[in-house]
Amino acid sequence: SNVMFVVGQEQQKVFAHRCVLACRCQAFRGMLSQTPVGSQDSSSSVPSQGPFILGNVQPEVFLAVIEFLYTNSVTLNSHIALEVLTSSVEYGLQDLCKLCVKFIKDTLSVEQVCEALQAAVTYGQVDLQQHCLAFIEGCTAAVVRTQGFRELSDVVLARVLRSDRLAVDELDLVQAVREWAHVSSAVLERPVPEVAALPVKELRLPLLAPSELVTLESYNQQDLLIPVENIAAAWRAHALRKGSGVPSRLCRPRRGTRPRDHHRHLEPHTK
Repeated sequence: SNVMFVVGQEQQKVFAHRCVLACRCQAFRGMLSQTPVGSQDSSSSVPSQGPFILGNVQPEVFLAVIEFLYTNSVTLNSHIALEVLTSSVEYGLQDLCKLCVKFIKDTLSVEQVCEALQAAVTYGQVDLQQHCLAFIEGCTAAVVRTQGFRELSDVVLARVLRSDRLAVDELDLVQAVREWAHVSSAVLERPVPEVAALPVKELRLPLLAPSELVTLESYNQQDLLIPVENIAAAWRAHALRKGSGVPSRLCRPRRGTRPRDHHRHLEPHTK
């Protein structure tokens, strides 16, 4: 070998061949062509053999990238697949990215699907986004209880909540969003109403029965999760026996919504 990397907090040494890395990856080509530290003549100096310090990547992840560069294949497991996907995007390795996406899709689980969806949105992997959302729609009740669900960004959570095919009742979904909001509020050190502003717009409050709205109001007095006008609109839908003034999507039962007597008044054809 003629180049060395020191990887991760473990400071693991990884040896490689400059010619392989440079011809396979433009990002490495740029890294390896840097002038050595302390050199006075950048035009005549020999490129450094390292060590190149990569402290923010796990050794196992970096070794997977190196394996791909040498063999055009990669050995993945569920613990590193998402991080290898991240590295593939950072290094501009499209073929490695495709291999990671295929592996993630093939091994998706309830515990990891939200993290996978977040990564798919972050890195613009539309196919993986659709696959993750379909998975969530199939087992929503289990997914909303996971740590990954509580760690979703507000944008991604709102995207999930727009789906008509979530297999969970709206009351349970409101509770899941409340738990998510309290976690996000603590992590971001921002008020609950502020962190939850975007996802709360997707909650379908008119689907709840009057007794459920009463309970919701009592909880809401404590954390102000839901704007008062949203709750008022749900009460107005009950009073007028129609979804007047409420966006039609918020009156549409999801796949997992438990039937309630007043739902027949919220149907789009009701005048």
